[in-house]
Amino acid sequence: MQPSAIALAVLALIQPVQSHAAAAIATAVAAAAGGLSDDTSAITAADTTVGGSAAVGAAGAVQTILVTTRRRVESSQNVPTPMSVLGEDVLDGSRTYRVQDLPQLLPSTTVNYVHARQMSFAVRGLGNNPASDGLEGSVGVYLDNVYLARPGMAAFDALDIAQLELLRGPQGTLFGKNTTAGVLNIATKKPAFNTERSADLSYGQYGHKQGRLVLNGAISDGVAGRLTAYASRDDGYITNRYDGSKVQGGDRHGVRAQALVEQGRDFNLRVIADYHEEDSNNGTLVFYSAGPSGKVLTQAKLVGASPVLDARDRAVNLDTGSHVAVSQGGASAEANWTFAGDAKLTSVTAYRFWNFTPKNDDGLNVPVTLNAGASARHKQFTQELRWATPSGQPLESVFGAYYYRQKLSNNSFNVNGPLNDLYNGTPAGAWSNVTSTAPASLDVDSYALFAQSTWHATAQFDITAGARVTYEDKGARITRNAPVGPAVTGAALASRNARYGAFDSGDVQLSQNSPTALLNAGYKVNNDVLLYSSLSHGEKSGGINLSVPGAGGVASLLVGTERANAFEAGVKSQWFENNLQLNGNVYATIVHGYQSNAYDQVSRTSYLTNAGDVRTRGVELELVATPTRGLTLRSNVSFNDASYLKYTNAPCPPERSATFCDLSGRNALVNAPRWIANASAQYAHRAGEGLQAYVNANYAYRADTYGTLDASEYSKIPAYSVSNFSVGLRSTRGAAWDVSLWVKNAFDKHYYTSMWNSNFGSYNAVIGTPRTVGVTGRYEF
Repeated sequence: MQPSAIALAVLALIQPVQSHAAAAIATAVAAAAGGLSDDTSAITAADTTVGGSAAVGAAGAVQTILVTTRRRVESSQNVPTPMSVLGEDVLDGSRTYRVQDLPQLLPSTTVNYVHARQMSFAVRGLGNNPASDGLEGSVGVYLDNVYLARPGMAAFDALDIAQLELLRGPQGTLFGKNTTAGVLNIATKKPAFNTERSADLSYGQYGHKQGRLVLNGAISDGVAGRLTAYASRDDGYITNRYDGSKVQGGDRHGVRAQALVEQGRDFNLRVIADYHEEDSNNGTLVFYSAGPSGKVLTQAKLVGASPVLDARDRAVNLDTGSHVAVSQGGASAEANWTFAGDAKLTSVTAYRFWNFTPKNDDGLNVPVTLNAGASARHKQFTQELRWATPSGQPLESVFGAYYYRQKLSNNSFNVNGPLNDLYNGTPAGAWSNVTSTAPASLDVDSYALFAQSTWHATAQFDITAGARVTYEDKGARITRNAPVGPAVTGAALASRNARYGAFDSGDVQLSQNSPTALLNAGYKVNNDVLLYSSLSHGEKSGGINLSVPGAGGVASLLVGTERANAFEAGVKSQWFENNLQLNGNVYATIVHGYQSNAYDQVSRTSYLTNAGDVRTRGVELELVATPTRGLTLRSNVSFNDASYLKYTNAPCPPERSATFCDLSGRNALVNAPRWIANASAQYAHRAGEGLQAYVNANYAYRADTYGTLDASEYSKIPAYSVSNFSVGLRSTRGAAWDVSLWVKNAFDKHYYTSMWNSNFGSYNAVIGTPRTVGVTGRYEF
């Protein structure tokens, strides 16, 4: 695969600085509260990040993090809700630039990822519903205050991040779309009026190459601009024994242009346009388990296939291989007006598109299925208006309205080879050499009104109440064209029509009201200790399955509302002159109509369903400490008891012969480990005149968990841990340069990140990346 024009342009611009064997200092803008607009997403105050390690403050204390979670600028330690904040220093130090790697840093978080379409975020075990075009995720993802309806819209290299927030629990009273599990809020760096020109290059094992260019500065009086372009390349870490090629790699590149207009403190406008492409063979699954019958191996032998049975070989044997093509982009405009008395009006207008085209192999080295998958074309428009009353008053309020418009079309397809009937045991001519296409469409209109107020009852005690009412209209049509293939009659024709016969759902409609409510209390014991508790209700509207129904029939096209009732109680504290921050909370959430993915063995398709009633409850602890000058320690640990309260019609695992199974009372949620722990250390010290050396280390642990909805013992994801390290040297005066050596998965642990149902009760898996060593150079010019 050859890089496109964008990739070539980035590499060409970066080429002149390669001789410096370094790259730019990515300087974070230290922003004081008075200089932030009302809707600026999280910004780190007094935190100058240099080259991937937090700069040492004068007092060596834990840096204050400013956020606008409640649409007002305040310290994250003053926000009475569980939230985790990652700054540029943490992301750069751990080489985390893709959202699928965030679970190695964040508490209570998992990501199911195969490729951009089969991707989902889960918080506290809730939200594992990937590859569903007809429904939004339980965890809302926002990029610069713009809602991303498809989780895969965040699957690009995020190399210009200022800060990232994870809010846990039901959200919705102040965020655009209702979410029942949490919000991932990503803020990129804004244009600034100081000049910044930087470039960086990375090289690593498995053909890893990555380049980035940043240009920032004043365009004219009151207008600043920022341009970021990147190109990434990976050869892949899985060997295809069929032809000796490498898979699970490819090319990614993109560009992001911004303009910031400021007219004093009364008005500012931020306009952003971006475009990203991916051309890869991501989506390659490895064989994990044949299930209890082992039939998949019998059938493979019957057609002369030789699958790779040991996933530790990091190898597959595919005759056609996998391929993913993704293009996405959009534009947004955020305007903020400040009026007399400090009242603020904010408008966020955005348009985004996302196109996805896959090619999926059947996992065999013989022509059984030549290609299968589902392409998608997504367009969305969002408009949000907010009015915030003046800050510093006994009662502070935010009122707003939100509109979301979506148009989506997809096409599920199968292209079968000549050995399909022999492999599947169907009559000769029934499925072999048959092509099937199933186009579908979805239109969504969503309207919401919301309000949230905080009453400062005393100097120490606050009460916050909020509500949102959302109304949604969804309309869809699901069809399947008549199969194309050799003429057959009798049993072969009946089998073909049962599997690939023409279908037309007609117009399918779904209209729903979804209320959201919050009641929160916070008490400041003193300036350093905040106690809080909250009750919240969140609802996520139902959806429409955009695949032809299988055993569930036409009724399975509609997916009911997901409703969550949650309780939180916690403490946020800082000790020893803010050299230690210690936060902890307990939570309990009951979800009715939990939306999750099921697998139909007859049609061999995944579909969304309401998986009964679910309860999650647990404890989360987070610590940040600066025990000595130059050293920052971070850790978090979460215990999550996630179980079905009632789920009597669950799909049965292959080791059970019944049609439906009862999972009530079992800790069997998909990809919901009971224990998650992360720890990191960053240390920087003077290494000579004008030089600073630094080291970063982080460790991530996940307990074992079920990988599929059927809770099969054959699909369990084993517990694993991953360790990453980096060391580097940078300048502190004169020409700005930085060179670092890094290693990911330093101990070469073999681990799985997600599991998937496959033919004849078998399972395939996504394996994590092996040990990868590389070097990154940065230079500011």
